[in-house]
Amino acid sequence: MSFLTRRKPIDAAEVAEHHRLKPTLSWPHLIALGVGAIVGTGIYTLIGVGANLAGPGVLLSFVIAGAVCVCAALAYAEMATMMPAAGSAYTYSYSVLGEGLAWVVGWSLILEYTVVCGAVAVGWAGHAAEFIRAANMGVPEALLRGTLEGGVLNVPAVVICLVVTALLLVGTRESATVNIILVVVKVAALAVFVAIALPAFDSTHFTPFMPQGFSGVDETGAKVGVMAAASIIFFAFYGFDAVSTAAEETKNPGRNLTIGIIGSMAICTIIYMAVAAAAIGAIRVEDFAASSAPLVEVMNMLGHAGAAKIVAAAAVIALPTVIMAFMYGQSRIFFVMARDGLLPIGLAKVSARTGAPQTMTLITGVLAAVLAGTLPLGDIAAIANAGTLAAFVAVLVCMMILRRREPGRLRVFRTPAWPLVGVFGVVGCLYLFTTLPNTAIWGFFIWNGLGVAVYLLYGRRKSVLAASERA
Repeated sequence: MSFLTRRKPIDAAEVAEHHRLKPTLSWPHLIALGVGAIVGTGIYTLIGVGANLAGPGVLLSFVIAGAVCVCAALAYAEMATMMPAAGSAYTYSYSVLGEGLAWVVGWSLILEYTVVCGAVAVGWAGHAAEFIRAANMGVPEALLRGTLEGGVLNVPAVVICLVVTALLLVGTRESATVNIILVVVKVAALAVFVAIALPAFDSTHFTPFMPQGFSGVDETGAKVGVMAAASIIFFAFYGFDAVSTAAEETKNPGRNLTIGIIGSMAICTIIYMAVAAAAIGAIRVEDFAASSAPLVEVMNMLGHAGAAKIVAAAAVIALPTVIMAFMYGQSRIFFVMARDGLLPIGLAKVSARTGAPQTMTLITGVLAAVLAGTLPLGDIAAIANAGTLAAFVAVLVCMMILRRREPGRLRVFRTPAWPLVGVFGVVGCLYLFTTLPNTAIWGFFIWNGLGVAVYLLYGRRKSVLAASERA
């Protein structure tokens, strides 16, 4: 069973040129990557879902989910600057926890990123479909719905996945620059929302604050309350972990990774709290919670149809940046797992022109397009939360273990009050996991059961470390 505990050295040897990613990103690119991943469907739609579960107490749900993510972000910043290599939580786990657990973490990240890419593509396609119908383009309805939604193929979802893939294939820096522009646009739209909603603020809209309580179930057995909302709203916060997947492609990683991870998390926390408070203060929760586009609904109810259109347009712009960030992260996870031999090592090649892993990017894009075009992934987005929570726990545990195992190792960024941050983060993640819908919990374990089988049949024998042991 030694294959479960063999670890990759933290100070790993230099990898070959054709397996090494090219550093092209600076801190503005990283902050935009993080904000692009975080600010998307979460704030535009999940504020309504959360409010439906917790009432005005959804503000507390945002605080709880944000606090857990802040703990994870601090641990990510410490680990990423200590180990500036691609792979994020998978790479940290490989060096600290061993190959077996690293595979589980990597497999969980594949679940997270793939489901997010597919689900967001389906969400974007819904907006595109409405535009196509309104414009009377004559596109058959069967081409606007996934195979398992009664259609033939969700063509808009496939198209947006392939467009984002093509942009990533152009080059890491080029796609990151486009991402900066789109992120500025959508953040500006949210600022417009807050500026318009705040003058209508009414404090009585926050009473009763927790109509469904802190944690409980309704008459149907479904989980409700502040914590149930927090486990779903958690989806709105994560994305900063995608920044850590860019470690190997970052110039001056010791400084820029810290700025990218902590900066994007701080910016998004401020944005979320401002938007949530402005929305609830302007309109009572029960009046917009059921809407699929709650922010747009708030603007319409306040009589600002023009602003509603701006917010709606920004939502459409926001979704491709989320797909881009997570598809970027997914391709790097695939790439590093292949470079370590846990997946076919021939896939771990980078383009001589762009320095990006084009084969893995193309595979990721095609996989996301197939899933988005056929499956109703919007219904299983919570499964992505399970994969993310597992990765967060792994990073927090890695940070704490290394603090004990190698206290003298150079740390460019040091997590403040690390025992408190680590324990609170792990307990918070585990608690949020238990409050996920049961389908998401079962889906997570089924997926990882499949992953363990793949590892035992292939990875444990083919990994680079396994080959070095046999040599």
